[in-house]
This record gives sequence, C-alpha cells and structure tokens, in this order.
Amino acid sequence: MSDGYAIAVGRFYEDLAERLLGGARAAFAEAGHADVEVFDVPGAFELPLAASYAAGTGRFAGVACLGAVIRGETDHYRYVCAETARGIMEVQLKTGVPCAFGVLTCETMEQALARAGGGKRDQGRHSAEAILRMSALRAQLASG
Repeated sequence: MSDGYAIAVGRFYEDLAERLLGGARAAFAEAGHADVEVFDVPGAFELPLAASYAAGTGRFAGVACLGAVIRGETDHYRYVCAETARGIMEVQLKTGVPCAFGVLTCETMEQALARAGGGKRDQGRHSAEAILRMSALRAQLASG
C-alpha cells in the first residue's frame, strides 16, 4: 500500500483553487507529507476522472479532490455538484483508495471565499485531514 498522496484540483475558479490547494498542502506537510502530487483539471466535473486515474496507479494512499461550483442562473450547478460528488464517491468505493470531496458548493463567491481558508472553514485543509484519517484506518485494518 502506497504512502504517497495526491491532490486533484479543478481550476475553473483559479483564486479559490489556489486557496484550497494551500490549505490541503499545509495539512499534508504538517503530517510529514510535503511531496504531494498535484493534478490540475479544468473544473469540478473532471475531478472524478482525475481521482480515478490517480487511484488506479497504486501510487497513492489517498486523493483529495478540490474545486468549487457556484450557483448560477441555470440548473447546471445542480448537475455538476451531484455528479461530481457521486463520481468521487464511486471512485473510492471501487478502488478502496480514500477520495475526499473538497468541492465548495456555494450560492455566492463570498460564501466560497469564507470556506476556502478565509473564515468559517478551510475545505482544502479539511479534505487533506479526512484523507489522512481514512488512509490510516485503511492501513490499520489491512495490518491486523
């Protein structure tokens, strides 16, 4: 079982992506994993496929999937959010490699900024912490 970690980050909202990435990198580094590999994708909808690619290599103990979807005037938001969440869950259930849903699903940019390390939450950090916990649980159960 690998002890490396990956981050897949949707770059549609570049400023949010950088903030989320910063929080995740900090959490991984604090846990002794400064050499995390980052894979950029266009947006949230592409995160499940990137997670699948990364999990399928066998090189990673977990994949943090980061991005943001902000509600607009159409139904597009609803489909992207639902399918991204479903896809990421499907990857981790099929591969056994923990994949965190670190995707902000917000009404406004202000809400997203507050959850990307700017106040209420740091979704990037929390996603990395979830990956670290779940990969430790997987290793614990595999060893005994």
